[in-house]
Amino acid sequence: MGIFDPWVGLTEPSDSHTKRAHPVEFDLWVYRRPLTQSSKQLSPEHIHHAFNNNYRDGTCQDSLQNEDLKTPKPQGLAACATGGYELAGIPKIDDPYKKRQWQLEHMAGAFRVFARKGFTEGTAGHISVRDPVDPNTFWINPLGVHFGMLKASDMVHVNEEGQVIGGNKVAVNAAGFMIHSAIHKARPDINAACHTHSVYGKAWSAFGKPLDLLNQDSCTFHGIQAVYESFGGVVLEAEEGEHIVTALGKEARVLILQNHGLLTAGGTVDEAAYLFTAMERTCEVQLLVDSAKWEKKLIGKEAAQYTANVNADPETLYAEFQPDLEFEIWQSRGELSKGN
Repeated sequence: MGIFDPWVGLTEPSDSHTKRAHPVEFDLWVYRRPLTQSSKQLSPEHIHHAFNNNYRDGTCQDSLQNEDLKTPKPQGLAACATGGYELAGIPKIDDPYKKRQWQLEHMAGAFRVFARKGFTEGTAGHISVRDPVDPNTFWINPLGVHFGMLKASDMVHVNEEGQVIGGNKVAVNAAGFMIHSAIHKARPDINAACHTHSVYGKAWSAFGKPLDLLNQDSCTFHGIQAVYESFGGVVLEAEEGEHIVTALGKEARVLILQNHGLLTAGGTVDEAAYLFTAMERTCEVQLLVDSAKWEKKLIGKEAAQYTANVNADPETLYAEFQPDLEFEIWQSRGELSKGN
């Protein structure tokens, strides 16, 4: 019996391929796939070109010639792999009900990642995912359940008015609903959003300013970070949610909420979750650097944009999250990958 690969159709199983019956496990199977099954059909010459042009001496500084920065080169997943294989991108799932289950499983995995990284604090924090069956509604986590315990079946389906319409019929965070409903209404390009009261995000938010271009990781946020320069208290009114959306604007995917914390968004929950974990770590690094009180050497905007073009596209950000997700699925001993 052949195996269905969403990128190439039906393929024959081999010793190195194990058939996966469930969407999440199947997604992990295709996590590292051969280029011969890639939708991009990259040649060895293409990979060699990408490696030589994007990494050079392991640097991406302003010392690069301007023409090098402006010349189109392989980006994203095509640029970060060599050896005849590449990381799998976002799977195409045509059936909206199967896509819903896939999203909820990845959402539960994202919560497990957040728990392991210490992003929990009482009942605070939430992740939402737009419903692919009814895009005017979304799924959010139940109020008062530890992130490390959540499964796909625990998620709550709510409509634009905040009414629970499906899934796990329990209470949801009122402030979380106000924030996420405003985002999903205003930004149709966003399918998932994350917000928690993480330690370093809260600490950096007290300054009410964007992160500096300190290192390669900081460049991930170049051109997509914004700051909400206010604090209107706990978000229990729709107006405050609208203010947050205004600060997010039409392009930003990461938002520093002054005196509050971090919020990230993306086309997939994987992208949004990875941006959050990366943003939290970058806040930690920024605070460490600033505490040294020495002069900082910042990356120039041109080199930062070049790096962002390579590292911060949706496909690459999705792939960046898979190692953490895969670890949580392994840790769960099947709990996250059996339709629970």
